[in-house]
Amino acid sequence: MNELISLELDDCKENMGKAVTHTESELTKIRAGKASPAMLDGIAIDYYGTMTPLSQVSNINTTDARTIIIQPWEKNLISTVEKAIVDSNIGLNPQNDGAIIRLAVPPLTEERRRDLVKKVKEEAEKGRVAIRNIRKDANESIKKLKGEGISEDEIKVAEGEVQKLTDSFIAKVDQLAELKEKDVMTV
Repeated sequence: MNELISLELDDCKENMGKAVTHTESELTKIRAGKASPAMLDGIAIDYYGTMTPLSQVSNINTTDARTIIIQPWEKNLISTVEKAIVDSNIGLNPQNDGAIIRLAVPPLTEERRRDLVKKVKEEAEKGRVAIRNIRKDANESIKKLKGEGISEDEIKVAEGEVQKLTDSFIAKVDQLAELKEKDVMTV
């Protein structure tokens, strides 16, 4: 196989891998009724004028399946952290005792579980769309190589390889979504 085509395929594979990783991180943020420090990954606070992820200014632990404990490294950050959690709209109410913040994760209702499954399906679809867009871009780049002396047959073979990559990465996204759906629907 031509070196230019190999580079395109490597690029394609890397970008599709990133799309799967991104989808996985988005699915992690969807809570499944169990407390997890990852639920707070998207939250940042104003730390001396810089927006800083919560995990970089505090210890975040789970004491049991329903409780997250946040212990800011500086006591004066407690109210800032509390406000950031409320503003983040993750549906958890912080309880502040002056030294730590407790987040009680309520059990999910059947209706809420169905809503979360819809959200899982939406995130998975976004991942599949991203992968298909990468496929489209890769195929366009490969077609442009025709002007550089690459034969029609080599281009067809390369497009076939891109399709195989697309299928395998979409299968990975589907698998992640299926696991997350089971996780959400498990009481």
